[in-house]
Amino acid sequence: MTSLHPNAEKLITRAQEFFAEVADLTPGHKLEKHLNENYGPGNPFYEDFCTLIRNGIVNNEGWLATDELDGPKYRRSRLCTPSERTRFFSITTVYMDSQEEYRGQYHLHPYGEINCVVQIDPTAELKGMNGWQGAGWTSPGAGTHHYPEVRGGALVALFFLPAGRISYKATPEMEQPLSL
Repeated sequence: MTSLHPNAEKLITRAQEFFAEVADLTPGHKLEKHLNENYGPGNPFYEDFCTLIRNGIVNNEGWLATDELDGPKYRRSRLCTPSERTRFFSITTVYMDSQEEYRGQYHLHPYGEINCVVQIDPTAELKGMNGWQGAGWTSPGAGTHHYPEVRGGALVALFFLPAGRISYKATPEMEQPLSL
């Protein structure tokens, strides 16, 4: 692994501890509810993730959502690939900023996703499979596909992908899995 910014390394280490707590849970509706009830705002994991992400943005630390996908309003960075250290999750940051509803790249989650929504602006929301989410979590189940959407300002989606799996081959007309 290449040398990372100290706060990126802190975030990966904190995520490693988080993964130990949720290791046997499966992405989907039940996990999303569980995360929002037990790991949402006020929970030490959630607050640490938010602090590290916000500091990275405010201080322009150069490790967070650095690759532009659609100019500065839609950027992404993969912090780490799946490894034994992260229980074979990848860790990616996506920055999105729009007052109006804005759509990113359509994609599919072969094994699901765990997504921590970090508001940069207190009114920002991310659209998950269960609707709009401010501070908290989304967790699309295996096989689900969608546009990432933001409204109300800037946020960072800190997402954890089992085995690092994501596909950009899905299309909106494809049927959603029954688990949705």
